[in-house]
Amino acid sequence: MTDLNALAALVDEAARTGTPIAQLTDAHPDLDATAGYAVQRLSIQRRLNRGERRIGIKMGLTSRAKMRQVGVEEVIWGRLTDAMRIGEGAELSLAGRVHPRVEPEIAFLLKKPLAGRVSPAEALAAVEAVAPAMEVIDSRYHNFKFNLADVVADNASSSGVVLGALRPAGTDIANLGMVMRIDGQPVQIGSSVAILGHPLRALVAAARLVAEAGETLSPGDIVLAGAATEAVPLRAGQHVRTEVQALGSVAFTVTGEAA
Repeated sequence: MTDLNALAALVDEAARTGTPIAQLTDAHPDLDATAGYAVQRLSIQRRLNRGERRIGIKMGLTSRAKMRQVGVEEVIWGRLTDAMRIGEGAELSLAGRVHPRVEPEIAFLLKKPLAGRVSPAEALAAVEAVAPAMEVIDSRYHNFKFNLADVVADNASSSGVVLGALRPAGTDIANLGMVMRIDGQPVQIGSSVAILGHPLRALVAAARLVAEAGETLSPGDIVLAGAATEAVPLRAGQHVRTEVQALGSVAFTVTGEAA
């Protein structure tokens, strides 16, 4: 029988120290997404035991292209903690990261509990504000190679989150132009429509998935809706800025070197 606690310790240590590891499914080919979520929960609990605080969740595989690429029909999710927060306009150190990349996103800030099967209108009613955002992802696996169970166990590759200024919950986010720039040059151009056709659908999915895990989204939680474009590798010295139509911009500067 696979020791899920041992796998959680392995994944947690890889993330904590920035040490690449082999895919879990190399040694445990029977590991599926359900077991992967169990490993994720146990690994995040280790972080909480060290004093980190849960602040929300991130959604992953929210584009149809990524779903087809991985061969799944379902989005995935991971947990966010306060140690992952990057201040808007602040510096991000690559020290302790393995394959750091960045994606442009839209974030929701909740004002009410949310869980279970809800309509888009019910999901929106729980939103306090929306914001332009970026997620720093960092798979801890060698060569950025993994399958579905692996990436779920690795907290959906989540490593950092930076939020821009909050905007009213009623702001139309259906089809907003999004441009991510590095050192002033556009590196990704996309639209919020790439996030499941509408970012609000990612929040609906988040409510259902956390409920299936016996959890609830709480007031004050951040929910990252998922990437609008492909992720871009990060290097020391870069200035990264994402501009989102009607929402404004969000930025950070990169320092240090990855492992």
